[in-house]
Amino acid sequence: MIERPHGGLSIVLVDGQSSGRGAKIVSNIVARKAISLLGEGVRDGAAARAAHDYLRTHRSGRVSAELQIISVDLASRTLVVSRNAHCPAFVVRGIEVQTLDAESESIGIRVSTKPVIVELPIEAETYVVAASDGLLEAGIRHGRTLAVPTLLATLAARRLSAQGLADALLDAALAADDYRPGDDVSVVVAAVLPEDVPHGARRFTVSFPV
Repeated sequence: MIERPHGGLSIVLVDGQSSGRGAKIVSNIVARKAISLLGEGVRDGAAARAAHDYLRTHRSGRVSAELQIISVDLASRTLVVSRNAHCPAFVVRGIEVQTLDAESESIGIRVSTKPVIVELPIEAETYVVAASDGLLEAGIRHGRTLAVPTLLATLAARRLSAQGLADALLDAALAADDYRPGDDVSVVVAAVLPEDVPHGARRFTVSFPV
């Protein structure tokens, strides 16, 4: 996550090809490049294309990664969702769930790859959710499917915080896989919720296992 120089935040989610240490290295390479550019004021689409070019050059076009960027852009008063991934993103307003699943390509392989971008006005009671395929394919090995849009509508009706919604999605994915996930499960949630903030203070919280 990085603060945008003209106001707002950008969150970058990367899922590198394969799994284990190699995938983590690829994910870190892409995330660092995208984050650094966003922090310098580069627009989301340009940052995604630059991250693609960097990975393709760095790994000679032999390694791919899925890249998703969710931005809260206070300069344009919009939510920006950029996807280079087969995984859809979701927008929840009230109990209505919009699936952003326009076809897009992973980065790192093809020369002309570019992101699919959706821009939405910032409105209260809105959630934007992006996830790795570990969430969307949870339970498949056990003959189960996780109906993410239905689950999102149910959870959003409870007016959860962004953290609460992310935790509930992760818990559902783990339960579907009998708490032995076969793939990395990552979830990003951006929420626009009405809330009284004392003195206008901004708070950031990070929880990390050690």
